[in-house]
Amino acid sequence: MKNIILASILLFSAAAHAQENKGLEGKLTTNAAFKGAEANKAAYNAIYQLDSNNPDIVKKAFRNINNILNDPRLQGKLHLELITFSGGTEVMLKDSPYAEDLKKLIDKGVIVAQCTNSLQERNLKKDQLYDFIGFVPSGNGELVIRASEGWVIVKP
Repeated sequence: MKNIILASILLFSAAAHAQENKGLEGKLTTNAAFKGAEANKAAYNAIYQLDSNNPDIVKKAFRNINNILNDPRLQGKLHLELITFSGGTEVMLKDSPYAEDLKKLIDKGVIVAQCTNSLQERNLKKDQLYDFIGFVPSGNGELVIRASEGWVIVKP
């Protein structure tokens, strides 16, 4: 009787293990076939928050924005903003190395704007920043307004 019970347990375990592996293989195949979500909406809105002057984070923000602009699923469907405040204010200073990167984004239709609260906190004047950027009263206010309108907030 013990042998029959032991054999039954072993057979059940082997069958369960085989079923588990078959399930995993199917899941792996399904996963490998995944191509991402379909962009079925007419428009997608995202605001990129840049509040750091760390060159790696600044480059990451530009890279993230360019990557979404190059996503074939979203071609012709994007409305994007880059809002800078706090440490990100330094990206907008005339002596920063980012003028060409910012101009390229604007050329691709991205709105690029600076928080005026951060200018006051840093004792900066608008004429110390690139003359081709926009301004908002507060970066956080812009994020709150855009979020309430359904925009996605991205923080690189």
